[in-house]
Amino acid sequence: MYEVKVTRKGQTTIPIELRKKYGITEGTRLKVVDTGDGILFQPLLTTINLAGTGSSYATPTEMKKKLDELRNEDL
Repeated sequence: MYEVKVTRKGQTTIPIELRKKYGITEGTRLKVVDTGDGILFQPLLTTINLAGTGSSYATPTEMKKKLDELRNEDL
């Protein structure tokens, strides 16, 4: 179990052990989900996850959709 403090701006720090375990580094985008019981943070898939061995994360159709979403963010 970890305990963190929320700043007045609503920010907190993810403990280093969890950042390492889930590959969260500076610039990692996180999805924030209201589970009804609390808040869940999940790293979003990146193009690196979708390439090569990352194919276990998504089908080709899902990969194309995600790539299109990423491209639209850059516009």
